[in-house]
Amino acid sequence: MDPLIDRARSFRDRAAQDGRQFLGLAAGQSPQALFITCSDSRVVPSLITGADPGDLFELRTAGNIVPPYRTDRPSGEAATVEYAVEVLAVRDIVVCGHSHCGAVGAVVRGDDLSAVPAVRGWLATTDRTALAGPAEVFDPTVAGPVQRHVLAQLDRLRAYPGIARRTADGRLRLHAWFYEVHTGLVLAHRPDADAFLPL
Repeated sequence: MDPLIDRARSFRDRAAQDGRQFLGLAAGQSPQALFITCSDSRVVPSLITGADPGDLFELRTAGNIVPPYRTDRPSGEAATVEYAVEVLAVRDIVVCGHSHCGAVGAVVRGDDLSAVPAVRGWLATTDRTALAGPAEVFDPTVAGPVQRHVLAQLDRLRAYPGIARRTADGRLRLHAWFYEVHTGLVLAHRPDADAFLPL
C-alpha cells in the first residue's frame, strides 16, 4: 500500500507536469461512453482505451454483470447505468469482458462458492448452461464463455427503458468487447459475422 500512498501524495505534481487540464473537470462531466467491465485489477479501462479523465463513466462489477432493471429493488449498478444514459446522455455503452475471468470461470466450472455467499448470490444471476460447452470448462482463458456472457449483459441492458428508447432512435450504441489480459488484444463483437474480431 505504501507505494500507492506515495504516488497519491505526488499526483498533483505529476498531473501538472503531464499537461492535462484538470481545472476544467470541476465544471462538470460529459463522458464519451459508459464503460462496464469487471472489478478485476488487471482490467484498467483508461489504460486499454487511452482515455483521459472525464472521457469514461465507469461501472465495475464482479464478472461485469449487469443486473436486471427493477425499480422495486434498485441497485447501484442500475442507478449508474440509468444516470449515464438519462443525465449524462452518453452516446455509447461498452460491456467489456476479459480473459481469465474468475467470476465467469467459477460459473462455468460450477465452483463451490459457499465460503463467499454474496459472490455466489451475485453470480447466480448468470445462466451456466448458456455459457460453455463441456470442452470449454477446461479452458483457463474462458474466452468463449466470457464472450457469450458479455452478449447476455448487452441483452439485459436493452431491457432498461432509457436504453431501449435511445437505441431505437439511434441516440445510443451498444458495444461488446473482449480484452485478452495476457496479450493486450481487444476484440469487438461484429453482429454481421456473429464473432468477436480485433478492433
